[in-house]
Amino acid sequence: MDVIHPLTSTGGASAGEHSPDPDYIAFIHQIKQSTGIDLSEYKEAQMKRRLTTLRVKNGYHTFAAFFEAISKDKNLFYEFLDRMTINVSEFWRNPNRWEVLRDIILPELSTGGRRKLKVWSAACSTGEEPYTLAMILDGKGLLADTSLVATDIDEGALAKAKQGLYMERSLKDVPKDVAARYFSQEGPWFKFSEQLKKNIQFRKQNLLLDRFEAEHDLIVCRNVMIYFTEEAKNKLYHKFAEALRPGGYLFVGSTEQIFTPGQYGLEPTETFFYRKKS
Repeated sequence: MDVIHPLTSTGGASAGEHSPDPDYIAFIHQIKQSTGIDLSEYKEAQMKRRLTTLRVKNGYHTFAAFFEAISKDKNLFYEFLDRMTINVSEFWRNPNRWEVLRDIILPELSTGGRRKLKVWSAACSTGEEPYTLAMILDGKGLLADTSLVATDIDEGALAKAKQGLYMERSLKDVPKDVAARYFSQEGPWFKFSEQLKKNIQFRKQNLLLDRFEAEHDLIVCRNVMIYFTEEAKNKLYHKFAEALRPGGYLFVGSTEQIFTPGQYGLEPTETFFYRKKS
Protein backbone atom coordinates (compact mmCIF):
# COMPACT_ATOMS: atom_id res chain seq x y z
CA MET A 1 0.00 0.00 0.00
CA ASP A 2 1.36 3.43 -0.91
CA VAL A 3 2.16 5.65 2.05
CA ILE A 4 0.56 9.08 1.88
CA HIS A 5 1.99 11.48 4.42
CA PRO A 6 -0.84 13.00 6.48
CA LEU A 7 0.43 16.53 6.03
CA THR A 8 0.83 16.36 2.26
CA SER A 9 -2.36 14.52 1.32
CA THR A 10 -5.27 16.53 -0.05
CA GLY A 11 -7.32 15.91 3.07
CA GLY A 12 -4.52 16.99 5.40
CA ALA A 13 -3.56 20.44 6.55
CA SER A 14 -1.00 22.57 4.84
CA ALA A 15 1.86 24.17 6.72
CA GLY A 16 0.03 27.45 6.68
CA GLU A 17 -2.98 26.08 8.58
CA HIS A 18 -1.29 24.63 11.66
CA SER A 19 1.98 23.09 12.69
CA PRO A 20 2.44 19.31 12.58
CA ASP A 21 1.42 17.33 15.66
CA PRO A 22 4.21 14.79 16.26
CA ASP A 23 2.09 12.88 18.79
CA TYR A 24 -0.69 12.26 16.24
CA ILE A 25 1.77 11.57 13.38
CA ALA A 26 3.52 8.93 15.51
CA PHE A 27 0.09 7.43 16.31
CA ILE A 28 -0.69 7.14 12.58
CA HIS A 29 2.57 5.27 11.95
CA GLN A 30 2.07 2.97 14.95
CA ILE A 31 -1.47 2.07 13.87
CA LYS A 32 -0.31 1.29 10.35
CA GLN A 33 2.57 -0.88 11.55
CA SER A 34 0.40 -2.84 13.97
CA THR A 35 -2.88 -3.15 12.03
CA GLY A 36 -2.27 -2.23 8.38
CA ILE A 37 -4.81 0.60 8.71
CA ASP A 38 -3.43 3.79 7.16
CA LEU A 39 -5.12 6.74 8.88
CA SER A 40 -3.25 9.16 6.61
CA GLU A 41 -5.59 8.05 3.78
CA TYR A 42 -8.49 9.65 5.68
CA LYS A 43 -9.14 13.38 5.83
CA GLU A 44 -6.92 14.50 8.70
CA ALA A 45 -9.07 17.17 10.33
CA GLN A 46 -12.14 14.90 10.57
CA MET A 47 -10.23 11.81 11.71
CA LYS A 48 -8.07 13.59 14.28
CA ARG A 49 -11.11 15.34 15.76
CA ARG A 50 -13.04 12.08 16.13
CA LEU A 51 -10.10 10.20 17.63
CA THR A 52 -9.20 13.06 19.99
CA THR A 53 -12.76 12.97 21.36
CA LEU A 54 -12.47 9.22 21.90
CA ARG A 55 -9.01 9.54 23.50
CA VAL A 56 -10.12 12.24 25.93
CA LYS A 57 -13.34 10.39 26.79
CA ASN A 58 -11.24 7.40 27.87
CA GLY A 59 -8.90 9.54 29.95
CA TYR A 60 -5.70 9.56 27.86
CA HIS A 61 -3.77 12.82 27.54
CA THR A 62 -1.66 11.82 24.52
CA PHE A 63 -2.06 9.64 21.46
CA ALA A 64 1.07 7.75 22.58
CA ALA A 65 -0.72 6.69 25.77
CA PHE A 66 -3.89 5.97 23.82
CA PHE A 67 -2.04 3.67 21.40
CA GLU A 68 -0.47 1.75 24.29
CA ALA A 69 -3.94 1.30 25.79
CA ILE A 70 -5.67 0.07 22.63
CA SER A 71 -2.76 -2.33 22.04
CA LYS A 72 -3.63 -4.05 25.33
CA ASP A 73 -7.41 -3.62 25.55
CA LYS A 74 -9.37 -5.43 22.82
CA ASN A 75 -12.64 -3.66 23.68
CA LEU A 76 -10.98 -0.25 23.44
CA PHE A 77 -9.46 -1.25 20.09
CA TYR A 78 -12.93 -2.17 18.78
CA GLU A 79 -14.22 1.19 20.07
CA PHE A 80 -11.39 2.86 18.15
CA LEU A 81 -12.39 0.99 14.97
CA ASP A 82 -16.03 1.91 15.46
CA ARG A 83 -15.18 5.60 15.87
CA MET A 84 -12.76 5.52 12.95
CA THR A 85 -15.23 3.98 10.51
CA ILE A 86 -18.34 5.97 11.59
CA ASN A 87 -20.84 3.11 11.51
CA VAL A 88 -23.95 5.07 10.64
CA SER A 89 -26.37 3.25 8.39
CA GLU A 90 -30.03 2.49 7.83
CA PHE A 91 -32.14 0.35 5.54
CA TRP A 92 -33.23 1.75 2.18
CA ARG A 93 -31.21 4.94 2.71
CA ASN A 94 -32.21 7.40 -0.07
CA PRO A 95 -35.16 5.20 -1.18
CA ASN A 96 -35.42 6.56 -4.72
CA ARG A 97 -31.89 5.33 -5.51
CA TRP A 98 -32.79 1.81 -4.37
CA GLU A 99 -35.88 1.99 -6.58
CA VAL A 100 -33.63 2.77 -9.54
CA LEU A 101 -31.51 -0.24 -8.66
CA ARG A 102 -34.62 -2.44 -8.42
CA ASP A 103 -36.46 -1.17 -11.50
CA ILE A 104 -33.66 -0.29 -13.95
CA ILE A 105 -30.22 -1.62 -13.00
CA LEU A 106 -31.06 -5.16 -11.85
CA PRO A 107 -33.35 -5.93 -14.84
CA GLU A 108 -30.49 -4.87 -17.13
CA LEU A 109 -27.95 -7.00 -15.29
CA SER A 110 -30.20 -10.07 -15.23
CA THR A 111 -31.36 -10.10 -18.86
CA GLY A 112 -30.05 -12.30 -21.64
CA GLY A 113 -29.72 -15.50 -19.63
CA ARG A 114 -26.75 -14.25 -17.65
CA ARG A 115 -24.87 -16.47 -15.25
CA LYS A 116 -25.19 -16.07 -11.51
CA LEU A 117 -24.94 -12.42 -10.46
CA LYS A 118 -21.92 -11.37 -8.40
CA VAL A 119 -22.74 -8.53 -5.98
CA TRP A 120 -20.55 -6.89 -3.34
CA SER A 121 -21.53 -4.51 -0.53
CA ALA A 122 -18.24 -2.76 0.33
CA ALA A 123 -17.84 -1.12 3.77
CA CYS A 124 -21.14 -2.71 4.80
CA SER A 125 -21.07 -1.43 8.40
CA THR A 126 -23.70 -3.14 10.58
CA GLY A 127 -25.50 -4.84 7.69
CA GLU A 128 -28.32 -2.52 6.66
CA GLU A 129 -26.98 -2.12 3.13
CA PRO A 130 -26.39 -5.79 2.21
CA TYR A 131 -29.71 -6.74 3.82
CA THR A 132 -31.43 -4.08 1.71
CA LEU A 133 -29.75 -5.63 -1.33
CA ALA A 134 -30.91 -9.09 -0.26
CA MET A 135 -34.53 -7.93 0.13
CA ILE A 136 -34.54 -6.26 -3.29
CA LEU A 137 -32.87 -9.23 -4.99
CA ASP A 138 -35.32 -11.62 -3.35
CA GLY A 139 -38.25 -9.46 -4.44
CA LYS A 140 -37.00 -9.69 -8.03
CA GLY A 141 -36.53 -13.47 -7.76
CA LEU A 142 -32.76 -13.09 -8.17
CA LEU A 143 -31.32 -13.81 -4.73
CA ALA A 144 -31.00 -17.57 -5.17
CA ASP A 145 -28.90 -16.95 -8.27
CA THR A 146 -26.72 -14.25 -6.72
CA SER A 147 -23.38 -14.41 -4.94
CA LEU A 148 -23.75 -11.64 -2.33
CA VAL A 149 -20.69 -10.68 -0.28
CA ALA A 150 -20.52 -7.93 2.37
CA THR A 151 -17.24 -6.64 3.80
CA ASP A 152 -16.07 -4.20 6.44
CA ILE A 153 -12.85 -3.43 8.30
CA ASP A 154 -14.63 -3.36 11.68
CA GLU A 155 -15.12 -6.81 13.23
CA GLY A 156 -17.54 -5.33 15.77
CA ALA A 157 -19.75 -3.98 13.00
CA LEU A 158 -19.62 -7.33 11.18
CA ALA A 159 -20.66 -9.13 14.37
CA LYS A 160 -23.69 -6.82 14.68
CA ALA A 161 -24.52 -7.40 11.02
CA LYS A 162 -24.46 -11.17 11.45
CA GLN A 163 -26.72 -10.84 14.50
CA GLY A 164 -29.31 -9.02 12.39
CA LEU A 165 -31.10 -7.15 15.22
CA TYR A 166 -32.13 -3.52 14.68
CA MET A 167 -34.06 -0.74 16.37
CA GLU A 168 -37.26 0.45 14.71
CA ARG A 169 -35.71 3.76 13.59
CA SER A 170 -33.36 1.86 11.24
CA LEU A 171 -36.41 0.61 9.30
CA LYS A 172 -38.08 4.00 8.80
CA ASP A 173 -37.54 4.00 5.00
CA VAL A 174 -38.37 0.32 4.40
CA PRO A 175 -41.71 -0.10 2.60
CA LYS A 176 -44.23 -1.44 5.12
CA ASP A 177 -45.03 -4.59 3.14
CA VAL A 178 -41.32 -5.36 2.76
CA ALA A 179 -40.67 -4.83 6.46
CA ALA A 180 -43.56 -7.16 7.34
CA ARG A 181 -42.16 -9.85 5.04
CA TYR A 182 -38.53 -9.80 6.17
CA PHE A 183 -38.53 -8.67 9.82
CA SER A 184 -40.00 -10.13 13.00
CA GLN A 185 -40.34 -8.06 16.16
CA GLU A 186 -38.65 -9.30 19.34
CA GLY A 187 -39.31 -6.79 22.12
CA PRO A 188 -37.75 -3.46 21.11
CA TRP A 189 -35.76 -5.18 18.34
CA PHE A 190 -36.58 -6.10 14.76
CA LYS A 191 -34.90 -9.30 13.61
CA PHE A 192 -33.92 -9.75 9.98
CA SER A 193 -34.99 -12.89 8.10
CA GLU A 194 -32.73 -15.86 8.89
CA GLN A 195 -33.55 -17.33 5.49
CA LEU A 196 -32.25 -14.30 3.61
CA LYS A 197 -29.29 -13.94 5.95
CA LYS A 198 -28.02 -17.33 4.77
CA ASN A 199 -27.49 -15.87 1.30
CA ILE A 200 -24.90 -13.31 2.45
CA GLN A 201 -21.22 -13.94 3.13
CA PHE A 202 -19.74 -11.46 5.62
CA ARG A 203 -15.97 -10.94 5.53
CA LYS A 204 -13.42 -8.62 7.11
CA GLN A 205 -11.65 -6.42 4.56
CA ASN A 206 -9.44 -3.33 4.41
CA LEU A 207 -10.51 -1.52 1.23
CA LEU A 208 -7.29 0.47 0.97
CA LEU A 209 -4.94 -2.43 1.56
CA ASP A 210 -6.56 -5.66 0.34
CA ARG A 211 -6.92 -6.92 -3.21
CA PHE A 212 -10.43 -7.10 -4.68
CA GLU A 213 -12.07 -10.03 -6.43
CA ALA A 214 -12.88 -9.47 -10.10
CA GLU A 215 -15.90 -9.80 -12.39
CA HIS A 216 -18.52 -8.19 -10.14
CA ASP A 217 -21.84 -7.30 -11.73
CA LEU A 218 -22.61 -4.75 -9.00
CA ILE A 219 -20.51 -3.06 -6.33
CA VAL A 220 -22.30 -0.94 -3.73
CA CYS A 221 -20.10 1.44 -1.73
CA ARG A 222 -22.11 4.32 -0.29
CA ASN A 223 -21.36 7.14 2.15
CA VAL A 224 -17.81 5.98 2.80
CA MET A 225 -15.65 7.74 0.22
CA ILE A 226 -16.39 11.16 1.74
CA TYR A 227 -14.03 10.33 4.61
CA PHE A 228 -11.01 9.64 2.37
CA THR A 229 -8.40 11.95 0.89
CA GLU A 230 -8.51 12.64 -2.85
CA GLU A 231 -5.51 10.35 -3.37
CA ALA A 232 -7.23 7.51 -1.54
CA LYS A 233 -10.47 8.06 -3.47
CA ASN A 234 -8.60 7.94 -6.76
CA LYS A 235 -6.93 4.67 -5.77
CA LEU A 236 -10.23 3.13 -4.68
CA TYR A 237 -12.15 4.14 -7.80
CA HIS A 238 -9.45 2.48 -9.92
CA LYS A 239 -9.68 -0.65 -7.76
CA PHE A 240 -13.48 -0.73 -7.94
CA ALA A 241 -13.45 -0.29 -11.73
CA GLU A 242 -10.96 -3.13 -12.10
CA ALA A 243 -13.18 -5.32 -9.90
CA LEU A 244 -16.20 -4.86 -12.20
CA ARG A 245 -16.92 -6.90 -15.29
CA PRO A 246 -17.53 -4.87 -18.48
CA GLY A 247 -21.09 -3.57 -18.16
CA GLY A 248 -21.05 -3.93 -14.38
CA TYR A 249 -22.18 -1.12 -12.08
CA LEU A 250 -20.72 0.87 -9.19
CA PHE A 251 -23.41 2.39 -6.92
CA VAL A 252 -22.18 5.25 -4.70
CA GLY A 253 -23.70 7.51 -2.05
CA SER A 254 -25.68 10.70 -2.54
CA THR A 255 -22.70 12.92 -1.62
CA GLU A 256 -20.14 10.97 -3.66
CA GLN A 257 -20.64 11.90 -7.30
CA ILE A 258 -17.64 10.94 -9.45
CA PHE A 259 -16.85 14.03 -11.52
CA THR A 260 -14.48 12.43 -14.03
CA PRO A 261 -15.59 8.79 -14.26
CA GLY A 262 -13.97 8.33 -17.67
CA GLN A 263 -10.48 8.22 -16.14
CA TYR A 264 -11.52 5.01 -14.38
CA GLY A 265 -13.15 3.45 -17.43
CA LEU A 266 -16.61 4.23 -16.03
CA GLU A 267 -19.55 6.09 -17.54
CA PRO A 268 -22.45 7.75 -15.68
CA THR A 269 -25.91 6.30 -16.24
CA GLU A 270 -28.56 6.88 -13.59
CA THR A 271 -27.70 9.36 -10.82
CA PHE A 272 -24.99 7.85 -8.57
CA PHE A 273 -24.68 4.76 -10.78
CA TYR A 274 -21.59 4.25 -12.96
CA ARG A 275 -21.22 1.50 -15.55
CA LYS A 276 -17.90 -0.01 -16.57
CA LYS A 277 -17.37 0.53 -20.28
CA SER A 278 -17.46 -2.57 -22.45
